Amino acid sequence: MPDKLPLKPDISQLRKEYTLSTLDKRNTATDPLDQFRLWFEQALQAGIEEPNAMTLATVSSDYMSSARIVLLKDIEQGGFVFYSNFNSRKGVQLQINPSAALVFFWPALERQVRIEGHVARIDEHKASLYFQERPHESQVSAIISPQSQPVPSRRYLEQLRDYFLASNTDKQLQRPANWGGYIVLPQRIEFWQGRHSRLHDRIQYLLVDGKWRKERLAP
Repeated sequence: MPDKLPLKPDISQLRKEYTLSTLDKRNTATDPLDQFRLWFEQALQAGIEEPNAMTLATVSSDYMSSARIVLLKDIEQGGFVFYSNFNSRKGVQLQINPSAALVFFWPALERQVRIEGHVARIDEHKASLYFQERPHESQVSAIISPQSQPVPSRRYLEQLRDYFLASNTDKQLQRPANWGGYIVLPQRIEFWQGRHSRLHDRIQYLLVDGKWRKERLAP
């Protein structure tokens, strides 16, 4: 009897040729955030579902990395903004090690953007303004959820929600103190365009002495 059953289809045979576009260093913006805005607008125009979905990678105190999908909510002051519970696993890790990596992947355009940088919390007033823009149900979830903590059941979460709704009839809810925004201030940004036969285009921006240096990387 074989040790394991073969996968169908064979994962090793899954491959795709990338032929949609090219990326030339001479035709990219001087500022990588301008280049990102251009690509993001093109992702919107292409009808990509949730083009603001990005992988966020953080590191714990014992140097174990973890990653999850979060949503980009703004680009401001030279950085990328997302929101979360400060007591979540990522929040705790960012408190210990305020650096992170982001990855955007838009397969319909055969593109990827990688970002590495320092992380800081955004202004509380701005976080509160954004909280008021969220749907009421999302506000309630942010308030009642002990994010990343073990819970006995889904019913337990639903009971927390129902109890909160019964006890708080005010339509305007206040942002909880343990919820807010982070900004990733990039030190390195790489734009990846898939090319034929895996000879991909990679243009990297490095922040050196306050100025962006642009270079091509081998695939």
